[in-house]
Amino acid sequence: MPRDTIYRNPQNPLSDFKFDENVAKVFPDMLHRSIPGYDLVLSMINLFSGLYTEENRNYYDLGCSLGAATIAMGKALNRKQGQIVAVDNSEAMLKKCKLNIDKAILNIPVDLICADLQDVQIENAKMVVLNFTLQFINKNMRAEILQRIYNGLVPGGVLILSEKITFSNQDEKKFNESCYTEFKKTNGYSDLEISQKRTALEKVLIPDTIEEHVERLEQCGFKNTNVWFRCLNFTSIVAFK
Repeated sequence: MPRDTIYRNPQNPLSDFKFDENVAKVFPDMLHRSIPGYDLVLSMINLFSGLYTEENRNYYDLGCSLGAATIAMGKALNRKQGQIVAVDNSEAMLKKCKLNIDKAILNIPVDLICADLQDVQIENAKMVVLNFTLQFINKNMRAEILQRIYNGLVPGGVLILSEKITFSNQDEKKFNESCYTEFKKTNGYSDLEISQKRTALEKVLIPDTIEEHVERLEQCGFKNTNVWFRCLNFTSIVAFK
């Protein structure tokens, strides 16, 4: 696995974070060293995919990047269940995603689409996964996107929403952000790398609180919203139509 060294050296000027070829090359290492519980989230996406299936349905991975969640879903599904639709607007990511999916040899077809997820029609969906994706979407568009997902899910359909979060309570926010910084240091990132990446993401990744996520989901019509995972400032939610 190629090591993430993108922010190892000082960058002046420092550009906003982009899902380009440089990120695609080191993305697996970046995720595992930057998101506590990332492997657990993937394993549970696999588990949920096996639990909540129907024949001849669509299963969406919106913001699929290199296909980790797509593969996690695909390993629990087969052709009888229908197809997976994997969407990302980065050609560099999708190129590597296709290679990863081909290597995985899944028993369900995967339709790869290069597009902004808000431009993709959600229909006949049994499951939709947003695995650390919504946080990169303009906050003013998030409710509309979730409403389109809800409308495209069949009754009993499932949304898995994993996100970096923030906190309204300043003490809680300070505690979690401090622990998260130490988490990244423990995984080998330097102070410079942490600082530069934080700055590069400031205008790109805008987190919500868990309360904002749950309220937005309920306003869209989702019932039985479950916060099944939280570690520091990361969470994953399962919501049912």
